[in-house]
Amino acid sequence: MSVRDSLLALLASGPRHGYQLRSEFEARTAGIWPLNIGQVYSTLERLERDGMVASGEADGDGRRAFGLTPTGREELTRFLLEPGGEDVPTRDGLMLKVLIAIDTEGIDALQVVQAERSARMGALQGRRRAHRDADLNGDMAAGLAFDALITRTESELRWLDICEERILARRRTPDPPTNGRPNKEHA
Repeated sequence: MSVRDSLLALLASGPRHGYQLRSEFEARTAGIWPLNIGQVYSTLERLERDGMVASGEADGDGRRAFGLTPTGREELTRFLLEPGGEDVPTRDGLMLKVLIAIDTEGIDALQVVQAERSARMGALQGRRRAHRDADLNGDMAAGLAFDALITRTESELRWLDICEERILARRRTPDPPTNGRPNKEHA
């Protein structure tokens, strides 16, 4: 979900100025994704240009509240009800790092995998603690955010296990076909 779509969703419950939107965005995402106030206002300006939001007069502090227009509500409804499954996965830094390490001269891909696993194990422990705290505080949004992060981290750990198994299996077998590419990982 983009910042644009997030702001439309936040404005569905009534007009807000940029600082309110930033605070609500960070609260609803359990503070996991900090939002730059400049990004909020530049996004609001584009939404206003595109007729999805309208701004009111500035208040005593010079802040203008933005409200959702009918066009903005239609766009929000379309976005929320339209499934988002894409054929091309989003760029994943972990996957790119491991895939690049496999064929990089002088780099032991197994060390890369092990370092990433160690970092993710630490992150998983911290996220589980934060999840327990969110549950104790009755913060459903934070709990759901940590559910997603925990699940994603567990998935990354499973994938790293698969990477390690395949790297080790390749090292135990004779040079497999490499489709014309040099096999640098087989060292």
